[in-house]
Amino acid sequence: MSAPPKAPGVPITDKRQLVEYHASGTKPPAAWRVGTEHEKFVFRKSDLRRAPYEGPDGIGALLEGLLRFGWEPVREAGNIIALENDARCSITLEPGGQFELSGAPLETIHQTCDEVHEHLRQVKEVCDELGLGMIGLGFDPKSRREEVSWMPKGRYRIMRDYMPKKGSLGLDMMLRTCTVQANLDYQSEADMVKKFRVSLALQPVAVALFATSPFTEGKPNGFQSYRSHIWTDTDPDRCGTLPFVFDDGFGFERYVDYLLDVPMYFVYRDSRYIDASGQSFRDFMAGRLPALPGELPTMADWIDHSTTVFPEVRLKTFLEMRGADGGPWRRICALPALWAGLFYDSGALDAADDLVADWTAEEREAMRAEVPRMGLDARIRSRTLRDVALEVLDMARDGLHRRARRDRAGEDETHFLDTLFSIAGSGRTPAQDLIEDYDGRWRGDLAPLYQDHAY
Repeated sequence: MSAPPKAPGVPITDKRQLVEYHASGTKPPAAWRVGTEHEKFVFRKSDLRRAPYEGPDGIGALLEGLLRFGWEPVREAGNIIALENDARCSITLEPGGQFELSGAPLETIHQTCDEVHEHLRQVKEVCDELGLGMIGLGFDPKSRREEVSWMPKGRYRIMRDYMPKKGSLGLDMMLRTCTVQANLDYQSEADMVKKFRVSLALQPVAVALFATSPFTEGKPNGFQSYRSHIWTDTDPDRCGTLPFVFDDGFGFERYVDYLLDVPMYFVYRDSRYIDASGQSFRDFMAGRLPALPGELPTMADWIDHSTTVFPEVRLKTFLEMRGADGGPWRRICALPALWAGLFYDSGALDAADDLVADWTAEEREAMRAEVPRMGLDARIRSRTLRDVALEVLDMARDGLHRRARRDRAGEDETHFLDTLFSIAGSGRTPAQDLIEDYDGRWRGDLAPLYQDHAY
């Protein structure tokens, strides 16, 4: 989730300004970058409970401790709620204190892994001092919803009040889920459309390969990615697979129309969030927003609004891949490798586009509905998702090989896919391995999970 906006920008008086904002993300291939975001649950080692914001071993103290590494604090109502640095990275808090690194736009996956390694080194140093640990999973395996503390951010109060009006699992999404996300660039509107369609169709592959959320409140929940299931009952206005992306004529303007039709959450003014839940950005552009009568929105308001939709793939001035559960260090680096391999080589992108081109909306939706429970055993026509995943991974590996971004030892980026090839080759998701450990060597106790899988 975003930190408060810094500058309001010029007033928005015409939809064309919004279209131009998203179109401004077009870049030549030489300028394409990869951004990686990953969230972690912070827990107390003493009792394995999620850390609250307050207290000597809370999230606030963790953020304060990280200042030693050159981070600059972002405050809201006197509380540190984010950190920034001059490398274009930021650390932000999800509603339940999930700890997110929003990585810088980087040229290679090698650089991404260096960034992840340094981040985890820093947080481990401070966590060890505070008696805290961090773990990457798609869903909190032990905590009940009421046991998770809310972070002191005004936008979350508004969302917390609005979510239950739209779905039964929105608060679980806010408090008990973690993801890893990759952000990729596009060269033109046509390139954006192609990548948007391919990535939407193939998000179930990422869901299965990264599935790590088979537990709820200490017991198996019947899912491999419960996190993925949660999005199906969060808010139908702002979640889903966006079928209109596959319509003829889709482009920046059609996406803007979609965003304009999504009800608002809030407006940020004078260092506070004003409740505008359920109100219309179209009315805002006409000066008729009930929360701020007579005022016009700025681009900062639009950027804020664009962060309050949660589809499987999201468009800003880049494309965000949002299907994967949180996971261990190696899979954090594997997700951007997967999508960069597919997107940043024209041959790989064409092959992926050919693979999904004739999948129908009904087939895509059926696969999306199956994958949270079935994982790699979900089907598309006569094929399992495992078969599709292996084909897609081959495409991505070929793309990374041709991309030929090498580290100091001369190695290209293809090895970052090894962990995904291992998963797909075995036909077993990470969630199935967790369930096997639960039934076997953990003897129905999740405490060893925090020892075995903490960073």
